[in-house]
Order: sequence, then structure tokens, then C-alpha cells
Amino acid sequence: MNPGKADFVFPPKKIMRTILFSVLFLINLIIIHQLFTSAKVVKEVENVRVEEEPVPVYRYGFDVDAHCIIEETIKENSFLSQMLTGQGVPYVKIYELVENIKDEFDVRQITAGKNCAYVAPGLCEPATHFIYEPSKLYYYVFDLENLDIQKIERPLTREIDVSSGVVEGSLWNSMDANGFSWALIERMENALAWSLDFYSIQNGDEYKLIYEKILIDGEVVAIGELLGAYYKNYDNEYYAIKYENEKYDGYYDIEGRATKRTFLKSPVKYSRISSSYSPRRFHPVLKRYKSHLGTDYAAPTGTPIYAVANGVVTRASYTRGNGKYVKLKHDRAHSTQYLHMSRFAKGIRSGVHVKQGQVIGYVGQTGLATGPHVCFRFWKNGRQVNHRRLNFPPSDPLPDEEMPLFECERDFIIDILDRTEIQKPEPDKLTKLEI
Repeated sequence: MNPGKADFVFPPKKIMRTILFSVLFLINLIIIHQLFTSAKVVKEVENVRVEEEPVPVYRYGFDVDAHCIIEETIKENSFLSQMLTGQGVPYVKIYELVENIKDEFDVRQITAGKNCAYVAPGLCEPATHFIYEPSKLYYYVFDLENLDIQKIERPLTREIDVSSGVVEGSLWNSMDANGFSWALIERMENALAWSLDFYSIQNGDEYKLIYEKILIDGEVVAIGELLGAYYKNYDNEYYAIKYENEKYDGYYDIEGRATKRTFLKSPVKYSRISSSYSPRRFHPVLKRYKSHLGTDYAAPTGTPIYAVANGVVTRASYTRGNGKYVKLKHDRAHSTQYLHMSRFAKGIRSGVHVKQGQVIGYVGQTGLATGPHVCFRFWKNGRQVNHRRLNFPPSDPLPDEEMPLFECERDFIIDILDRTEIQKPEPDKLTKLEI
């Protein structure tokens, strides 16, 4: 040991262990206190409610919190003057309004059953604006202070949908039962009307459609363009591809040939064949067998009858057997006749030129007929024939310089149709394909 220096004596191990544990315990207490304090602060911050600015809600362009808006349905035998005086608007002001806007809007167009609304600055105050909504696509705002009117078109959005199904019973009933609108059914028929005989369909036929839906505020208000259609009948497959540019606008098959041909397959839509072409048929009125050289399409009275091709009216007349009928000459070889009409379409008379798909009359049961239908007759080279057995040549394909663009559009549409599984959609739950 060195003299003059104090000796350092280490404490016993037990004391050292006690000191070490105490220090560690204090450190842990400090850490826990800090964590608890931080959590409490976070909790207090979470509990603080941030006051957000309320988002204004508008109806017909008016802030609903700043105005009193009364909506209702226009009742039968209601007049604008009657409705507005009931909302505190003086009759003199109504008269001035009607006079000011008569070149833009005829108030006699206001129809019962349509929606309307009255807008006022507050309860029990006279209306300052009147809203008339004849369509979901637009509405009119009558300014009762400045005495003018404004037409407001609602902003539209478009979505692409695909749908499919299997025919059970009739095509129209099957599609209607599966929630398809009649507008969509009609677009499909128009696209395939020259290629497919819709009166030869059978149970088990399959169809797929890709089309636009037009929406306002997320609600479907209309059907837009049919972009593509597929139909399988027996072992035959039919495609219709929408192709449009400055020169061309129509539906084409996969080879680029227009589906539109010289003659439509039938003169009416949404009907059924009640009697086919036959050289020997028992006549339901005459009660004897005779030839029936035409095809009867049964449909409700008033159903439009269409010219199956461009032509000239050679007869628009009446006979005891045919009733009211129209006969058309299409070219040197072909003529058609439409019997038992209830009435002719406006302007239909001998010598008038008509276009394919133009309405020439309406279904009835004039002449020797037991029910409303049109008897359709077809002449080829002066001889009546069964038009349903005729095969008219397809159209020429698009020119070579047009094919690359068409093929791009075609492949896009067919890819979507091929990826669509055949199913039976529930009403208003059509298959949605994100593109």
C-alpha cells in the first residue's frame, strides 16, 4: 500500500446489486411516466373536434339552407297562373312573365305529372323562382323577379356496360325480364336486323351487348350508343361492331362489311309470326283451304309498319280482302306489299318515295282479318316468294385504307364481348366491366 493515499474499499456485492436495481427501477419509472404523458396528450388531441365548414347543398342551383324550396308534382288541370298565385305571386307579374317568354317557352306545354318546384327566400314569403322539370335531362327556371326564363341542361356522364343472357321463350320477354330497357333491345335489333331473322330464334340462344349508359347524379337516365353486339343462333354467330368517323357511320361484321343490307328481315318490331307463307292454308275467315303467299306478323293495333327497303309507293288503297294496304316497288325485280293496316302514315300515297325503315302505316285488322296483324308479301321477278328463304348478298367490305382503324375498334369490342360470360342478370344489376 502507498503511504499518504486513502484506500478505496469496494462495497460488498449485495449492496452493489441493490444500488444497481434501484437505478434501473428509477429509469423505468421515468420512461413509463413519459409514455403515459405522451399517450394522454395524444388522446386529448384526438378528442379535440375540428370544426369543418359545412358543404352547401344545392337543388336546382339554389342553396337549400338559404332558400325555402317546395317540390311537388303538377296535378291534372293545373295552370301556371293558378300555381303561382297560390305561392303569393301577383297575377299582373305572371301575365308579364308569360308575355316576356312566349317566344322561348309556351306555358301551355306544362304537363300534369311532371315535377316542379317553388323557390322563396324564406317561409311564408312569395316565390321568386319557379322550376319546371319536363325531363331528367333538363329543367326550366322561371325568374319571377326579372321576368325571364332559362333552360338548364343537367351535366351527363357516360359509362360502358356489358350485359348478356340466354333466350327463354321470346327474345323480348327474356331481355325485359332480365332488366334490359326497351331502348337497348331496339338498338340490338337495329344492329342485327339485316343479318339475323329474329323470328327464327330458339330457347338457348345467347347474346352479349356492350353499350353506353347515360347518368345524371349517378342515376341512369338513358341508353347511349350500342357499341357492339353478339348473338348465337343454333351454330351461327353474328357480330355487329359500331364504327364511326367522318365518312362512315354504322354497324359492321367482323370482316368489315356493313350489316345493313338492301332489305330488312321484317316490316314490324316486337311481334310474332302468326301465319307463315304456305301454298295451302285453311283461311280463318273464308273457312276453306287456299294459298297464303305472305307472312302474317301479329302485333297490337297501331304498331308501326316499316318499309323494308327504299322504294316508291305504287298503291295506297283499300280492298275488301286486303283492307287498307300499301304496295312498294323497290327495283326492277322486287316489290313488297303490306296488308290490313289500321291507317296509312302521314304523306303515304301513290308516287311517294320512301326510305328503308320509314313508317308507312300502322297495324290493324281491316279487310278479311280476325285479329290485328300485317300480312307481308314479297315479289321477285313478278312472282310471290317466301322472303324468309331469300339470301341477299352481303355488302362490300370497307376500303383497304379504312381497315386498320376498323380492325383496332373491332378487336377492342370483341375482346370485351369474349371476356363476358353468358349469364342472366338480375333487373338493375347488369354486369359491370371496368375499362
